[in-house]
Amino acid sequence: MTTRRLGVSAALVEGVLTPGDVEIEDDEITRVGLAPAAGGRLAAPGFVDLQVNGFAGVDVMGADEDGIAHVSRRLAAHGVTSWLPTLITASPAETDRALDVLAGVLAGPGDPAGSRPLGVHLEGPFLSARRLGTHAAEHRRDPDPELLRRWRDRAPVVAVTLAPELPGALDLVRDLSAAGVLVSLGHSDATAAQAHAGFAAGARTVTHLFNAMSPLHHREPGLPGAALARPDVVLQLVIDGHHLADDAVRVAWAAGRGRVVMVTDATAAAALDDGTYALAGLPVEVRGGAVRNGQGALAGSALTLDAAVRNACALGADPVEALVAVTEAPARLLGRDDIGRLRPSARADVVVLDAEDLTVVQTLLGGIPVEADLVGAAG
Repeated sequence: MTTRRLGVSAALVEGVLTPGDVEIEDDEITRVGLAPAAGGRLAAPGFVDLQVNGFAGVDVMGADEDGIAHVSRRLAAHGVTSWLPTLITASPAETDRALDVLAGVLAGPGDPAGSRPLGVHLEGPFLSARRLGTHAAEHRRDPDPELLRRWRDRAPVVAVTLAPELPGALDLVRDLSAAGVLVSLGHSDATAAQAHAGFAAGARTVTHLFNAMSPLHHREPGLPGAALARPDVVLQLVIDGHHLADDAVRVAWAAGRGRVVMVTDATAAAALDDGTYALAGLPVEVRGGAVRNGQGALAGSALTLDAAVRNACALGADPVEALVAVTEAPARLLGRDDIGRLRPSARADVVVLDAEDLTVVQTLLGGIPVEADLVGAAG
């Protein structure tokens, strides 16, 4: 039995910044609110990222199990302790192969040095032809319950992004929601009425608000307006300085206070320098931190979740609210009470941050610190 303290002056406990140090015994948090340590550090629950297409040179769609392990380890260096491998629209054969790899990873014992993949997020192919972004048009299709059933049989699918205006979409939303799958509306040209119908059927969130969806207009507010107006809908934001104008972030944060979840929509370019990378096998170019396809459209991001927290704070978000948006809020959206929380008896998935600039000092996975060289590389 090993007992240690984190050496922090405060910790985010149930959404409140609580003064004092944190004690860990083996893989479990045992006490909070102890005598605070000097040094200006704070502890938060491990971050949860609901949309990761790739990371640090690996494209999830084409990865093998070693590649997924690499993503998990590199994510942990940025404070992420749980994540959803995300598959965008591709051929059924490519999706089958990726799901088989992920099924093997998810059925295994897990990598003690890597963040935990929680299940698969299928972002497509049941998307609007008008709002595909970088998704392959030739593989887009209307909702197909049998195809989705087959995919769900191959691997644990815990989240699906779809367009609610498509034929058969509302029935699929009802079926998925009844089965406990998180349904997110996105890549959609829905009117506000169609969006409200999707939420009434069981969808509970939107994928990268404002991006790849009908625009917000004062007479036809579309999917963004419906999501902003509903207190029961969680707003997922990509705050990388490219997906959203600063004022759009501020508006969404103000309208959705308490129901914002930050995601990265990360690609293989995340945590690396500008250059050429892949997204579902397609080449994407990164210049000035923006990831774009061959037509110049945004194609995911090079964002890390710790940087998203800092970006939100730079735009005026309260640091505690920003941290909740990458910890407790995404865990709650997934219906998980075993992640995203720092409290006695919880698993010790914790990120230690510099209290001044919110950079990651250390990540612990089940009480085990991530290798120092990885955290140092998180920069």
